[in-house]
Amino acid sequence: MDETYQREPCPYRILDDCGGAFAMGSVGGALFSLAKGYRNAPPGARFGSALSAMKTRAPVLGGNFAVWGGLYSTFDCMLIGIRKKEDPWNSIASGAITGGVLMARAGWVASLQSAVVGEIRIVVGLFVCTDSAFPTRNLAAMGF
Repeated sequence: MDETYQREPCPYRILDDCGGAFAMGSVGGALFSLAKGYRNAPPGARFGSALSAMKTRAPVLGGNFAVWGGLYSTFDCMLIGIRKKEDPWNSIASGAITGGVLMARAGWVASLQSAVVGEIRIVVGLFVCTDSAFPTRNLAAMGF
């Protein structure tokens, strides 16, 4: 198996990540909304209420995931263009910038807190999956 994983070029990567995030959010939102609608419905109308909750909430959650995925990919591509290299630091910074931008309307304190949480999530995700995502010999060359 080839160890180099090549992604699509940046303009197409953004659309691909938006679509994948929308699908993931819609499926997860459908399952979650179905269970929540079933649990909160009166005993005689559980199935109908579960379907109604699923139809109304799943696309909304899918859209929220698509916005997050689109912003994350946009910032990742922007950093690749600025730094002229593709490494884990771009992903870490993209997570922080995305978290901060999505909370910008709540004020600078909430935006900063969200940026830190976004950065921590990406760092944990990268280092938990380090062996499969980044071979060990490449990590030493990147400064990890």
